[in-house]
Amino acid sequence: MSRILIAEDETSISLALEFLLRAEGHEVTTAADGAAALRKAEEIRPDLLILDLMLPLADGFEICRRIRDNAILREVRILVLSARGRAADIERIRALGADDYMTKPFSTRDLVARVRRILAGSDSPKS
Repeated sequence: MSRILIAEDETSISLALEFLLRAEGHEVTTAADGAAALRKAEEIRPDLLILDLMLPLADGFEICRRIRDNAILREVRILVLSARGRAADIERIRALGADDYMTKPFSTRDLVARVRRILAGSDSPKS
């Protein structure tokens, strides 16, 4: 069982992701803003962070940068799940160390497949 942290401020999406990933057998924690996401990441040291880019208090770019700069959290896998699908945003977050990027709306089947692949180690974290 993997520990997954979902950083998402839209309650309906957060609840749906939590339900879906718990059904897959994962231990899931949620955070509704960037500050809470960073605090919870340090507390639980997740295997995977599912990260929205547009969060209050600290956006996804800042969270990704701070996680990659943190020696304890550097190996956390990061899957960005965002409505922002511009090439510039995708390039920027990948340069900051995100492992994968999905745009909203998303297929739950595709999300589960990507989570499985990332957790299996098919993608290596960027440092």
